Amino acid sequence: MRSEIKTVIAILGIVLLLFPLLVACDGDDGKDEPTATTQPTATKETAKEVVFTIGNLSDLTGPSANAQEAINLALGDLVEYYNEENLIPGVKLEVITYDGQMDPSKDIPGYEWLIDKGAELIWTGVPNTPVTLKSRADNDQYLIFAASVPSKELSPPGYVFSLGDRAEFHAYTLLTWIAENDWDYISNGPAKIGGAGWDDAWTSTYLTAAEEYAKAHPDQFEWEGGYFTQVPNFIWGPEVDELKDCDYVIPPGLMISFIKEYRDAGYTAKFLGAGPHAAFMAQIDDAHLWEEIDGMLFAMATRWWGQDDTLVDLAEQLLYENHSGDAEKIMRAGVGYLAMSNLYILVDLIAKTVEAVGPENLDSQAIYAAAQSYSLTIDGITRFGYSKLRRDGKNYYAVHRASAADKTLVLADDDWVPTVDQP
Repeated sequence: MRSEIKTVIAILGIVLLLFPLLVACDGDDGKDEPTATTQPTATKETAKEVVFTIGNLSDLTGPSANAQEAINLALGDLVEYYNEENLIPGVKLEVITYDGQMDPSKDIPGYEWLIDKGAELIWTGVPNTPVTLKSRADNDQYLIFAASVPSKELSPPGYVFSLGDRAEFHAYTLLTWIAENDWDYISNGPAKIGGAGWDDAWTSTYLTAAEEYAKAHPDQFEWEGGYFTQVPNFIWGPEVDELKDCDYVIPPGLMISFIKEYRDAGYTAKFLGAGPHAAFMAQIDDAHLWEEIDGMLFAMATRWWGQDDTLVDLAEQLLYENHSGDAEKIMRAGVGYLAMSNLYILVDLIAKTVEAVGPENLDSQAIYAAAQSYSLTIDGITRFGYSKLRRDGKNYYAVHRASAADKTLVLADDDWVPTVDQP
């Protein structure tokens, strides 16, 4: 139990994906200057080459550090790839990292330290950090990109941008897809749906959105309830009983205990998941729970390992080139390293800014201006885009299904599914 509690504490706040860089630094009190490692420096700097520094306000030694390892590798590998291939001519990317330890009191010291060290913008994979820094960033007109940002922090639009998705849009999109593709409500009546989880921001937002959708479409869904417990809780008996009659159940992000209890009780609902659930597929495998989750539906912002997709191909290429000995283990773990598909947006935005203004004019304000009309088209699909009013840009999701036979996730829909932004 002690190790399980440590595991859940380490993954608190994961939303689709946390993406810090594995670089050592020490910022315990926010006053002593942390030691930081610049990464990568694979290319030789020339006299004309501009160094563009990304500040990484991360958690390297705090409660979420262990859960971020694969995503950290993805960030470092992607930046190194851009440098080695000279994909932003005249510019070399660097990353400096501050260890905020997932402690909100260290967000402002980290912000100031990174700016003092020359960071032109800040990237953070820590969920609360963009909330802490939103007003300061807007006042300073300083760019922050985050793995996820609560909806209320994105309006009015300012200098904080999300590279991930909104939990409520995720819920609306998946339930729309289910109504159209997975449940015959015309013949069977509305599907009973509910969920349970820890009382964290992502889970509460997701379940609230699912309830909103169900109540807006009573012909399709009947809401059975959303049930919350405090962390760390691994006993789900009361919540399992409340959801026993459901056709669909949204389990906690760390779903192992809940799924065991639910299936052991003889209940048969189909489970629904997202990126946070897909980060723990190794635990599903270790616990021999593939039969229990067979058919579980996942909506995610990326396709899965081995699927035909340019960004997945790039992730697999860099993973094997840089970490061949651990590649299979990293892929088995789940969605972590595939966070590269989100980080790609940031480096591509930098590249397109350089195309527009030239290396010598590359700075935070130039990127902010470019972001107002930025879009990313991959494999013929415009999968992402910002605007003057929009600070979250996910246009599509990929819907997957857990396959017990294959012990992996397979596409449930060959097409990208458009984001639904209203219940």
